[in-house]
Amino acid sequence: MTAMTSTDQAADILDFDGSKKKIPEMLNVLTILTFVGCGVFTLGSIYSFFHARKGYDDLVQAQDKLADAPEFVKSLAGPKMVEMARLSLENRVPILLLALVGYGLCLYGAIRMRGLKKEGFPFYVLGQLVPVVASFIFLGVGSFGGFALIGGLLFPVLFIILYATQLKNMS
Repeated sequence: MTAMTSTDQAADILDFDGSKKKIPEMLNVLTILTFVGCGVFTLGSIYSFFHARKGYDDLVQAQDKLADAPEFVKSLAGPKMVEMARLSLENRVPILLLALVGYGLCLYGAIRMRGLKKEGFPFYVLGQLVPVVASFIFLGVGSFGGFALIGGLLFPVLFIILYATQLKNMS
């Protein structure tokens, strides 16, 4: 009788469809990062939903203090950001719902791909696109400035490309 290592146990726990095929290391890392990302972004979306009013009110109150602020600070809390906060507040329900749908699709797609099923890839791609499209629709193009550009566009594109390189390992 052989002893099971913690890696073997983790592989068994995450073996959703009962196949015993070894998951390629890159696919393993991608799916774990996807699971963590889905959890973090879901919590962030829920937090944003419940704190949209406070964020808007804080930005409105900060406008009086911005008169002597450097341009960099004005770009972070100026009128454009107030407008985006207002749109986020007004559209918080559809933004949350579409984000949750997107994260659910990503999660489902990653689970299927972890089971070495190519059919998960379109679900994953759709799940990545839904929150991006929702942001464009409800917040406008300005929602992807600065750091939001990295999290909102570059990471999804990077992960889609990385998953696409793993399709050869799936059936």
